[in-house]
Amino acid sequence: MPRYFTVQQANETLKIIRPIMDEVQAIRQKILANQPEAWPAIEKSAGNGGNRALSKMVQDFEKLDRLVHRILDTGVQIKDVNLGLLDFSALKDGREVFLCWQHGEGDIAFWHEVGAGFAGRQPIETF
Repeated sequence: MPRYFTVQQANETLKIIRPIMDEVQAIRQKILANQPEAWPAIEKSAGNGGNRALSKMVQDFEKLDRLVHRILDTGVQIKDVNLGLLDFSALKDGREVFLCWQHGEGDIAFWHEVGAGFAGRQPIETF
């Protein structure tokens, strides 16, 4: 059963999640920046038992995985890690909806119907 958030609870949870998502985005950028040099290292290390650069990248992926799970453990859904897009399950007039937040935004400012997705975001004032 999903955890349902009020707008206030979602904003309180964001205080915990925001620095984690900042770190997720920084690691993501680091991984993407190292991607061009990673493939040759992967090819070379496939037969020789490893590579220092790849070992470091694996550490980045492991840290990213831990951070993502810390976010998920709060009951928040990660909809797009590339955009830093999160959904908080909520109830509006007895039906499930999502309070929506994207990395770089302040407090929760949007919500949307479950099937509407990001494109269907509506101002929180209409919640």
